[in-house]
Amino acid sequence: MTALEFDDIQHIMLTGTPHLTGRYEFLSFDTPEAGQAWLTEMVPLVQSATDVRETVNVFKRWVNLAFTWNGLRALGVDEETLASFPDEFREGMASRADILGDTGAAAPEHWLGGLAGDDLHAIVILFARDEPERVRCVGEHDALLARCPGVRALSHLDLAATAPFEYDHDHFGYRDPVSQPQIAGSGEVLIPGAGGYLAPGEFLLGYPDEEGLVSNEPIPGALSRNGSYLAYRRLEEHVGAFRDYLKQNAEDAVGQELLAAKFMGRWRSGAPLVLAPTHDDPELGADPMRNNDFDYGEMDPIGYACPLGSHARRLNPRDTEPNPNRRRLIRRSGTYGPALPEGAADDGVERGVGMFLICASLVRQFEFAQNVWINDAMFKELGNEHDPICGTQDGTLDFTIPKRPIRKVLKGLPAFTTLRGGAYFFLPGLSALRYLNTPKETA
Repeated sequence: MTALEFDDIQHIMLTGTPHLTGRYEFLSFDTPEAGQAWLTEMVPLVQSATDVRETVNVFKRWVNLAFTWNGLRALGVDEETLASFPDEFREGMASRADILGDTGAAAPEHWLGGLAGDDLHAIVILFARDEPERVRCVGEHDALLARCPGVRALSHLDLAATAPFEYDHDHFGYRDPVSQPQIAGSGEVLIPGAGGYLAPGEFLLGYPDEEGLVSNEPIPGALSRNGSYLAYRRLEEHVGAFRDYLKQNAEDAVGQELLAAKFMGRWRSGAPLVLAPTHDDPELGADPMRNNDFDYGEMDPIGYACPLGSHARRLNPRDTEPNPNRRRLIRRSGTYGPALPEGAADDGVERGVGMFLICASLVRQFEFAQNVWINDAMFKELGNEHDPICGTQDGTLDFTIPKRPIRKVLKGLPAFTTLRGGAYFFLPGLSALRYLNTPKETA
C-alpha cells in the first residue's frame, strides 16, 4: 500500500480539530497577480496533517484553503489543466441544482453570500479554539486583504458552538458527526462498525481506490497529488419548526425524543436506535468503540428500531447496500448562529451548520448520496419520502415508521432544514498550493 504523505496533506482531510468557533471566508481574485500575492502570505499558515497531529494541543487556530474551478482559472492555471478536471467540478454546484434536488427554497437563486456566482474563487476555512483567537485571526486576514488590492471578500460565515454543547452538536441537539470513514494508513484505531479501513484513493487523488484504480485528474500531478474535492453546504436548521412538529405529533416529552430519534436514526446523544431502540443511552452514544458497532441487514432489516428512511440510515446504509464503501464521505463542519433556548419561540434568526463533504469523486460519492440516498423518493421502495432532516421538503412528502401491528406514516413533512448556499472546491495538497503560487509564465 502506498504510504500517505502526511506532510503534504491539508489537515482537514485526516484530522478533526477541537474548535469552538471560526469563520468561512469566500474570496474573489481580480487578477492572477493579486491572488498570488495573497497566497504568498496564506500558504505558510496552512497546517499539514502531521502538523496538527503533533501539536493539536498547542495550536489555537487551524487554516485550510480551497478553490473553485473559476478560482483556479483566476489564478492563471492553464486551459489544458483546467479542462482536465471532471465536468461536475468545472460546472459547479449551482449549475447542477436539479441533479442534487436543490429546488424551491433551496434553489441557487436564493443562495446567500454570492455562492452561486462565477466570481466565487476561493474559501479560507478557519477553525479557532475560542472567540478571542477567531477575532485575532479575522483581524490579521482583514489586514492582509487591505495589502492585496484585487482580492475581494464576497462574504463570510462566522461559526459558534451551540450552547450548552461544545463543537460536536448541531442546533437540533444531535451529536454530530458520529460515524466517519477511516482511511487505510491513517494510523487511526479501527472503530468497530465503521466499515473497515478504506483505500486512500476514495478521498485523496493520486492513491489507489477501493477498486485499485488511481485518479490522474487533474494534470499535472504536481497539482493533483494529495488533493481532494469539497462539497460545501450551508444548511439552515429550523429549530423552532422542528420542536413544534415534535410536540404536535407526540403525546409527551418521552414520545418527542423518540420521534426525533426516528427522524435521525440516533438519539441526540449519538446512541444508535439499532442498539438502543426504546430509550436513550448517553454512555453508549459517547463511546466511539460501541456507538457504530451494528448493522441493519441482520439486526434491523425491517426498520422497527431505525426506520428505513431515517437520516443516518440513508447516509450510511451499511450492509443493506452493495459496496457502500464506494459512496462514503468525510464530513467536517461547524455550527453558526445563536442557539435557540429550550422552550423559546422561533426568533427568525438564521442558525445552522456549514459543512464540507470530502471525497475523490463528486459524482460517485457526494452527488450519488444527494440524488439517490437523500432526495430519491423511492429509496428502499418507500415511495414518497426524502431524507427527513436534510432532504428537500415541500410539504407533500411522508415519513414512515415501521411498527407492529400497523406502521405509522407521517404525512406532509415540513422542511426542518433549508440549503442557503453551496459550492464545489478543490482542496490542494501543500505542494500544490505552492505550485498555484508560482507565476504561471515560469511554472
